[in-house]
This record gives sequence, structure tokens and C-alpha cells, in this order.
Amino acid sequence: MGVTRPYVRGVMLVLLGGFFLSLAGILLRHVEDADGWQILFYRSVSFFATLTAILAVRYRGATPRAFRSVGRRGFAAAVVLGLGAVCYVFAILHTTVANAVFIIGASPVVTALIGWLFLGERVSAAALGTMFLALAGIALMFADGLVGGGWLGNVMALGVVASFSVFLLIVRDARDIDMLPATALAGVVAGIISLVMVDSLAMGMQDLAIAIALGCVQFTGGFMLLTIGARYLPAAEVALFSLSEAVLAPLWVWIGVDEVPSALTACGAFVVLVSVSVYCLLGIRRERASAARGVGGSHPDTGD
Repeated sequence: MGVTRPYVRGVMLVLLGGFFLSLAGILLRHVEDADGWQILFYRSVSFFATLTAILAVRYRGATPRAFRSVGRRGFAAAVVLGLGAVCYVFAILHTTVANAVFIIGASPVVTALIGWLFLGERVSAAALGTMFLALAGIALMFADGLVGGGWLGNVMALGVVASFSVFLLIVRDARDIDMLPATALAGVVAGIISLVMVDSLAMGMQDLAIAIALGCVQFTGGFMLLTIGARYLPAAEVALFSLSEAVLAPLWVWIGVDEVPSALTACGAFVVLVSVSVYCLLGIRRERASAARGVGGSHPDTGD
């Protein structure tokens, strides 16, 4: 049987979400004078304002209650994701876009590795092999950073991976709560951190426009589309199709500012892309097999 329309809608939404997220590198490369903390402050404020406006449309008069309902788990998720937002901007600013996005793109396998090591979650031998293969690819990009001076950006990218993995574990533990308000609060956390660290909030109009675009369009658009698309796709397929960010982001800076990945970065990126793709495909196969056992051989989303 062919795929269903909701499934196709989900694939398109996740691919489009990856497209929006992929714009961060090329936008940041066109910043003229503003430093990372200035960009981060206006990005965070605009992200929080945009997502809160969307939540207000959704919840209307119950919006404050939606924020309160996230509780301590939501607060922890906001802190973790806010720290990740800080790391994300400085990862892009301090290493090549290819290094940053492919290290960040390894988040699905790193999350699974954390679950295996600390939560005792079962992992197949094939999946475990792809995890360590992805780590080998990250190691190659770290080697490139040590040679080319981008090691700080690579460390920041690993900070993004760690924060996103912990964020996902918290959200997984709070399935009964709408955590989108917690995601919005991550903008407050990142904004407060940047406000403490920034020397001046004054910046040129072009840089201000870029920072606001990063918050209102790139960050909000990407996360909203991925969240909506996840309603129609299994988690492994969301992870697979969202790799469009890792594929497109280096392409934009290659075309736009002639930022060509080094040989080590290209090799490491290829290893990460292949290993994460294989890991996601294994997850898709497992999820479809489980669905077939549960619903008589037909996947609920694809109709296969």
C-alpha cells in the first residue's frame, strides 16, 4: 500500500524544519560587528516572544496556567535547553558550520548511548555499532579542530548535543505535560545568561535584523515544524529526516561565503551522516516491526 497523506505531511514538515534550522550558519556568517552575546540576547528574546505569542493563540486565557503546569521538570528542561542555545551560537561562531552541525547531528545516537549507559535501556548490537561509529566521526572532526584552531567550537557543539540529549530525556519523562512552554522558557534562560555576559546591547541594524531572524524564523520555525511533524512520524523517522539541517547548513555557507570543509571534516561528517542514517533506519525497521505485530502487519502512519 502507498504512504498516507498524514505521513507525507509529516515528512515534509520535518524536512522543512531542518531547512529552517540550517539557516543559522549562513545568517551568523553575515554578522558584521556584533559579538556572540549580543546576537544571543536578541535571538533569545525574539524566540521567547514569538513562541509565547503562538502559545497565547493556542491557550488564550489559559496561557499562564500552561507555563505553570510544566513544573520542576519543565524548569529543568528550560535550563538545559537554554544552555544548549548558548552553546549553539558559539559553536557556529568558533568552528566551521560543517563541524558544528554534524557533531550536533549525532544527537540521536548520543541520546541512545546515554540511555544505554545510565538508564540501562536495551540497545541492539547493530545500533551500538553505529553509535561508536558516529563517535569516531566526531573524533575526526575534533582532530580537525585541534589542527585548525576550532576546538572551542567543537566543544560547544558537544555541549549542544549533551543539552539536547538531557532535554529529550526530561521530555520523555513528562509525556503527560505540554512542554512547549518549557521550550519557550529556554529563551528566557539564554536571554538572562547573555544579559549578564554582554558588554553592550547596542548594535547595527543589519546585525539586529539577523539576530531577530535567528529567533523568530530560524529557531522558532525549525522547532515548531519539527514538533508538528513529529505528530505524524515515529521518533526514528523524525531524527532521520531532520538530518536535512546537517546536509543543508554546510551547503549554504559553501555557496554563500565560500566556507569549504577540510578533508578531515568532510571525512568525519560523512562517517557521522552514514552512521546516524543507519541508526535511524534500524529504528524505523524496529518500530515498523512492532507496529506490524500490534496491528496485524500495517504501519499506522505509512500503511505499509
